[in-house]
Amino acid sequence: MSVSRRHFTAWALGTTAAVFALSGAMAQDTSPIRIGSITTLEGPFATGGQDAYRAMEMAFEAIDYTVGGRQIEWIRESSNATPDVALARARKLIEQDEVDIIIGPLSGAEGIALRDYSRTLDGKTIINGSSGAADTTLRDPSPNFFRFNTEGTQWMAGLGTHAYEDMGSRHVALVAADYAFPYAQVFGFMHEYCELGGAVTKLWSPLNTTDFSSIIAQFPDDIDAVLLIQGGTDALAFLTQYAEVGGDLPIIGGSITADQTLLSARGPHQSLMEGMVAAGPIADLNDDPNWEEFVANYRERWPDGFDSPSIHAVNYYTNTNTIGVLQALEEVGGDLSDNQEAFQAALASIEFTAPTGANVRLDDNRQAISDIFLTRIVNDDGTMRTEAFGRTEDVSQTLGMETEEFWALGSPSRDNPSCPPAN
Repeated sequence: MSVSRRHFTAWALGTTAAVFALSGAMAQDTSPIRIGSITTLEGPFATGGQDAYRAMEMAFEAIDYTVGGRQIEWIRESSNATPDVALARARKLIEQDEVDIIIGPLSGAEGIALRDYSRTLDGKTIINGSSGAADTTLRDPSPNFFRFNTEGTQWMAGLGTHAYEDMGSRHVALVAADYAFPYAQVFGFMHEYCELGGAVTKLWSPLNTTDFSSIIAQFPDDIDAVLLIQGGTDALAFLTQYAEVGGDLPIIGGSITADQTLLSARGPHQSLMEGMVAAGPIADLNDDPNWEEFVANYRERWPDGFDSPSIHAVNYYTNTNTIGVLQALEEVGGDLSDNQEAFQAALASIEFTAPTGANVRLDDNRQAISDIFLTRIVNDDGTMRTEAFGRTEDVSQTLGMETEEFWALGSPSRDNPSCPPAN
């Protein structure tokens, strides 16, 4: 094992000697712990799903597939970013594979479906993968669904203010996929942007859209920028077609738009991506030593992976690794008895530093509170990367508002929020 891998293992395990002593002293079930996972290996987010599994494999390899004195059996499943398929895969993992824990899913509406499914389960726990719909945990949360990554509304913290005050944008055309995660992203952006006086023309598209020509034709003449809340092949299709018709407006990106799943692809879309501003939980260029070590180990383990870990890789790693599932299992000595009561209590109480260097803790709904980066896409010696240029610390789901006040704003949807009409 190389020195960097030894350092990585030590960092990944990161528990105190006292915890090891306690777990060693407890009576243990020595049967394997069965962990199931669901990510999207089909559909528009397939490349991000592949990267999520790369990161999970790193987490398990770092502890040699052993935690709390028990071996880990990992059962992988694939979805296509739709809730029905994700739910079917989860049922298969629970009912046929008899897993103890599920980690997943990747996409927003899938997360709401698995949240609802988790309520029907006794003695099982579902930990989110990367899905970012706000209402998964904000409203009617499930006691055995945990999310150690921040979500779509949180990821936009600071971006609406930057677009209005620093970019001078007063009217944007929104191009977004029509489902739960983009609703959360749009809500986070417009919460700031509309309050300052900005106007938004909303143009929604179904997931898996390949032809954006009719949407581009609807752009108002007076817009200052395009707010693109798309990811994967949908974002690639829009940017390619917009570039081909000579589109030259500034692009403000969603968190999964300014990501390695797109930056690593070659084509005319890259001419529009350079200079794009966005916000989210990660930035490729971040001088925090935790992040630099994580990226170095990712590149060493996956030389054919992305230039830098994608947002999905970081989220799945954070939810899986000793700063999530594995740390809680270590703290309870692998004990999943009594309907996983001790394990779930350990999950709820964890506080840690994520691979990005951000502090993370859970709120009462078992939802992460953490830091969000403002990013800009730069050409770094011929490689497109996101660079952090701002940071909003300790962002909660209610964006610093009292819970009841925030709830009164209503759930994110295609119609909520709305700005005053453009002049």
